[in-house]
Amino acid sequence: MIDELQRRLSELKEQNNALDHDVHQRAGKRDKANEQVHTLRAEVQKLRFERDTINEQVKGMKQQRSETASKIHEAIESLRKLGEENGKIVKNRPSKSHGALQKELEDIEWQIQTTSHTLQEDKELVEQVKQLETQLNIHKKLKKSFQKSLELRKKVRDLKAENQVRHEKITQLAEKSQQIHQQMIRKIEEAKKMKEEADDLHKQFLDARQKTKPIRDEMTNVHAQILQLRKEVKEEQQQKKKDNENALKQTLEDLAKGKLKRGEKLSWDEFKLLEEKGMIQQDSSEDS
Repeated sequence: MIDELQRRLSELKEQNNALDHDVHQRAGKRDKANEQVHTLRAEVQKLRFERDTINEQVKGMKQQRSETASKIHEAIESLRKLGEENGKIVKNRPSKSHGALQKELEDIEWQIQTTSHTLQEDKELVEQVKQLETQLNIHKKLKKSFQKSLELRKKVRDLKAENQVRHEKITQLAEKSQQIHQQMIRKIEEAKKMKEEADDLHKQFLDARQKTKPIRDEMTNVHAQILQLRKEVKEEQQQKKKDNENALKQTLEDLAKGKLKRGEKLSWDEFKLLEEKGMIQQDSSEDS
């Protein structure tokens, strides 16, 4: 019986080892899948950070572009107002050029300084100077306005060129951000599928491990039976030994009794045996 149980225990151990091997393999596949999920999620985080960083750059550049557009609008509005002012000034522009007026003014001032005049003549000359200065001032205003107009037009050109470069950079960054976003979406989908695979592998692992339970339970039961049988065999052997000892002891007792009846000399063991049974006294030994 024990041999049969031992064979059964050996078979169960082989089955359990095979199942343990399967469980270990499934656990390894599950852990590898979870590691891939972790790696993919880390890549997603890296791509998200890169995309968000670019988007922040784009946001800042769009803000700068908007501010520059406002400056362009302000410069164009200044040009418009300057044009209106120039139109008013041009209406009063002298027929003579700035150079001719300047020479005429210098001639009159020289005449005032070097020639004697009557009071009336001085008054007339001073009035001419005032008129010439007024006309020259109109030329100066027109020149200043023209110079301001050139500056404003250059400013508009420079700001537009700046915004064009910024627009091209924004377009490039936006395209790059979109590419990274698409790459991130693919990684997210890949991680999602890998997570589903990892979860399925974990379920397979649990199912495989569950299959070992009845085998382990039977192994425990068979092992307990073997121990119980061994205990019973040992107890049986001990009882058999005790019975044999008692039988031997009874035989020796019978032989001693026979000797005692026949008056034969008893051995020390035979004497002690009969003495224990109360069949002989110490004095009897001495008598014998």
